[in-house]
Amino acid sequence: MTPNLSISAPRSARRRILHGAFVAVAMVSLAGCASGPRNPRDPLEPFNRKMMEFNEGLDAVALKPAATVYRRVLPPLVRTGVSNFFSNIGDAWTMVNSLLQFRFQDAGESLARLQINTMFGLGGIIDVASELNIERHREDFGQTLGRWGFPSGPYIVLPFFGPSTLRDTLALPIDRKYDPLHEVKGWDARYTFYTLRALDTRANLLRVGNVIDEAALDKYSFTREAHMQRRRAEIVDDKTSDTAGQEPKADGTPANAPGAPASAPRKP
Repeated sequence: MTPNLSISAPRSARRRILHGAFVAVAMVSLAGCASGPRNPRDPLEPFNRKMMEFNEGLDAVALKPAATVYRRVLPPLVRTGVSNFFSNIGDAWTMVNSLLQFRFQDAGESLARLQINTMFGLGGIIDVASELNIERHREDFGQTLGRWGFPSGPYIVLPFFGPSTLRDTLALPIDRKYDPLHEVKGWDARYTFYTLRALDTRANLLRVGNVIDEAALDKYSFTREAHMQRRRAEIVDDKTSDTAGQEPKADGTPANAPGAPASAPRKP
């Protein structure tokens, strides 16, 4: 039976019905286009590969050329100041996530960095805190969920945002909502900052992208494995732990819980 989308239905209800129908059609399409054995961590691989192609096409015609011009025109000192400014803003959300993860020392260091660089570094343009050997940490809500025991879920390539996981995708709206740039008044000023940050980030990755293009036989698989390993390392970063780099299993139990294969013994 076709859902009733009459004018009398509330707009929010109609939106939910349409959204649910879209998701159902998308999932059926994904199931139908699968072929051959799948990586259990990447059941959406056919969709992900198409989305990666879309993102690369968008990058090739818009973001990469703009980032190349940005890198060529602006002196290194100016680009460093831009990167420092956005990193300083990010320290605020890092501090909050460190507190949520009960990493109080990291939270204190992020707060100290934010205060010192804002007060004595011209609003964060100059990284005074690093000169004082105060370590920079990078935490987001996806990492916080991982520290709380939420499994990563399947690998997903998002339009515009790129590689992610189901857990990080669910955390993304929270990260966006509490992004300090979200509080900038005025649509034009806010999206000017968003654009500048995207250009700066892409410019810093130009050389990395060239290396991947030259070295990877399958760029998709290389990017997936690199992203998954990096996220595991960011969430489980206790170097002395036998489970370092291993996230909880799908049921939330530790990686080396009873019944799981034990880690290989370390060589003396």
